[in-house]
Amino acid sequence: MERRINGEACAFCCYGCCIAFQVKNGRHEEWEAAWLLIQLGVGGFLSMNIMMFSLLLYSDAFTGVDAGVLPWIHLLLWIFATPAVVILGGPYLREMWLNGIQGRVTSSALIVLGVAASYLYSAFAAFEGSTHVYFDTAVMVLMLFTVGRYLEAVGRARAARDLEPLLAAESESATVVDGAAETLRPVREVKAGMLVRVRPGDRIPVDGVVVEGESDTDEAVITGESRQVTKGAGSTVIAGSINIDGPLLIQSSGDGTATRWAQICRSVREALGRRSPTQRLADRVVGVSVPLVLALGGLTIVYWAQSLPFDRALLIGLSVLVVACPCAAGLAAPMATSLGIGRLARHGCLVRDPGVLESLAHVRLLAFDKTGTLTAGKARLVGIDRDGVGIDDVLARAAGLERHSEHGLALAIAAAAAARGITPLATRDVRTVPGRGIRGSANDEPVAAGSVRLMNDLGWPLPSALVERARSREASGHSLVYVAWGERVRAMLSLDDSPLPEAQATIAALRERGLDVALLTGDLAPAAERIAAMVGIQAVHAGLSPEAKWEVLGGLRHGHDVVAMVGDGLNDGPVLGAADVGIAVGSATDLARETAAIVLPADGLWMLPWVVDVARAVRRTILTNLMWAFGYNLVALTFAALGLLQPILAAAVMAGSSILVVMNSLRLERLPDPVPSPIAQQQSGAEADSARQGAGTSVLAGPAVERS
Repeated sequence: MERRINGEACAFCCYGCCIAFQVKNGRHEEWEAAWLLIQLGVGGFLSMNIMMFSLLLYSDAFTGVDAGVLPWIHLLLWIFATPAVVILGGPYLREMWLNGIQGRVTSSALIVLGVAASYLYSAFAAFEGSTHVYFDTAVMVLMLFTVGRYLEAVGRARAARDLEPLLAAESESATVVDGAAETLRPVREVKAGMLVRVRPGDRIPVDGVVVEGESDTDEAVITGESRQVTKGAGSTVIAGSINIDGPLLIQSSGDGTATRWAQICRSVREALGRRSPTQRLADRVVGVSVPLVLALGGLTIVYWAQSLPFDRALLIGLSVLVVACPCAAGLAAPMATSLGIGRLARHGCLVRDPGVLESLAHVRLLAFDKTGTLTAGKARLVGIDRDGVGIDDVLARAAGLERHSEHGLALAIAAAAAARGITPLATRDVRTVPGRGIRGSANDEPVAAGSVRLMNDLGWPLPSALVERARSREASGHSLVYVAWGERVRAMLSLDDSPLPEAQATIAALRERGLDVALLTGDLAPAAERIAAMVGIQAVHAGLSPEAKWEVLGGLRHGHDVVAMVGDGLNDGPVLGAADVGIAVGSATDLARETAAIVLPADGLWMLPWVVDVARAVRRTILTNLMWAFGYNLVALTFAALGLLQPILAAAVMAGSSILVVMNSLRLERLPDPVPSPIAQQQSGAEADSARQGAGTSVLAGPAVERS
């Protein structure tokens, strides 16, 4: 048989060897599940013998001439029950002791006191020669609770196995190539520029560029994409992805501890180690309820002892202690939260705080930054206005100048010319005019590209047709670059930042979920309003400084209670930290990523509605679990106090409650994966077509700034 242990595929001759290997080598979750299964095996063997003889006792089989055998049957039950109580009850006793040292009384105290009362009473009765012993009750209560714990452990182990690829970054090793030598080093020792060899079937340990080799890779652990991606020399690879069918030599692009895989690993570990607000509230309720249940159990024994034999009153009190055990309440929040965090992490979404999922489920307004969040953050040529010249002539001269510049607008113009297959005109004596543009000489005549101020400085007039058109373009928030040669302005290029292909579909999907959306940006109002109109946002707040964004967000909170902010830039750091939920996109600056509670993967804006769905599903699951756990306990406690539940049945009831909580939480595993909307895919295709055809024809808003 084959089984994955510690994230690796292992083959075993039988299930017994698999269990033994897990006990010896398994990590915490797998070790716990395997050890509990062994305890159940031993306890089950002993309890079956105890129940067989107990049934004979309950059926009065040892009467008349066989009555003399009764003390020996009691002794035999005592002998079988003692190791069963020690093996099955040891973990509960240890847990009660450790919690008691810290001054806490937890559910384990209820189990220990109930079982101890039943066992000690039966031992005393067997010693005194009484006719009634309840060893079967003590053992079966422990058996049923251990079955519940085993199923809980299996659920946690399953979640841990799902997260194993994400949490392995810190323990990975890399084969570092230094000349002819290859050494195996911890990934934390790998630095930028080092060469790393990755064999087929191995997980890629670092971000980098392929230097040698060709292979398909599976990047699903980071990107969520199930399709294989072909990599060759010059291709970038992502740490955490799997090299499928060919050896690769990779040059590391950064430290081994700075990969996105490592960031996900650290974030998930930290988030799983913290408790959410609902978890902390449930813990406080459990901490208060346990002493009250102990008191109620004692009062129940005292009450029923007035009208029933003491052993019967003791059983009723024992039922109260057992049925009130808040095991399910303790599982309600952490199980659902851990599964939710793991679900998001498997698709590259970092969650820094488990409480943020509950906060996101309450969010009623999402505020977006514009540049780099809803838009590509890069200028694009969207229009050419000419005065009696051809487009190719304009772009050839403009690109000839701009290829000598690293300015963002210059790169956009050069890219537009290349997309149309236009060869830049050879240009000499090129000189940059800071804050205004660039000038030079082509075909033995002066040529320039830049702002209206540059044209005024050169004394080159603007045609009246271009002046009128320029006013309209500037009012729309476009950036304008004038192109002139022969001492006259010949054309005007309009450049703009364009919305991301998925932005409109994302906003529409958020609205379908009942969320309000607002735009908070430092850009001028015309540019902001145009982008907002294109993506479907009505509430626009433009011209904001970082401090002003924080103030506007505070005002929005008054009307919506809980607000989230989505951003990516350096100036988004303060407002992301101030929001109830800060969300950064994968391309965000370091400050934005560190202050955000949730970080989406690169180009992952389209995943935002799905993240909201997961957060709502987690909160819904937590509330369902808590309502079931406390409601179930309250009803069962009433029946137990009225003497209508036997201790064994009470234990079965509580074990069933825990099992139902675990099963309800595991439903989160069946949530659908995120899928880009058809609208976003269509827009993405249209964007690609536009890029292939050269300068686009659509008018897209962007910042009205002059080049510098």
